[in-house]
Amino acid sequence: MTIDMKWTRAPKEYRIEEDRIEIVTEPHTDLWQRTYYHFRNDNAPVLQMETGEKYFSFTVKTDFTDSHHRFDQCGIVMYLDSENWLKGSVEYENESFQHLGSVVTNHGYSDWATTAIPADVKTMWYRFSRREDDYCIECSYDGKEFSQMRVCHMWEGAGKIRFGIYACSPEESSFKAVFTDMKVGECMWKAHDGQKPDEE
Repeated sequence: MTIDMKWTRAPKEYRIEEDRIEIVTEPHTDLWQRTYYHFRNDNAPVLQMETGEKYFSFTVKTDFTDSHHRFDQCGIVMYLDSENWLKGSVEYENESFQHLGSVVTNHGYSDWATTAIPADVKTMWYRFSRREDDYCIECSYDGKEFSQMRVCHMWEGAGKIRFGIYACSPEESSFKAVFTDMKVGECMWKAHDGQKPDEE
């Protein structure tokens, strides 16, 4: 699978090089749908590739050294349309901690699963894997040992999909997000070897 990426809402300021992508976020950009907050935000810049491949993994390293304001974030994304998407990222909170988390949005409703990590963490690797219409998001501090963040089903994720990277600043801020070491390859999320599937 070749890495041929196209913008959904390009930011005003960005740089794309052979082995590095930089996105400068704009204030009041975000992705969220309805749940708890009762607002809908759908204006974050998203850079994605398209595929019909049913089994693969996509890895990328994010550097958010420049993030400094509440909710500044960058990471991986699968954006199908405004009401069906997922993302994984680190969101800056304050000088003490950040949120490492993921959001899954199915049919217009988002959820958010997070864990607190120290505020001095400034880089994070992600691995996004697909097995038909089920998906796995993993993270890593070193790009070698990955830990599961989320396994989910995407109701509109059975056919051709788009996936890649995003960055945004929901409040009154801006920062430079840097993406490197992008790779698409064989699915590293292996088939379950425990309980057998139910008969359909």
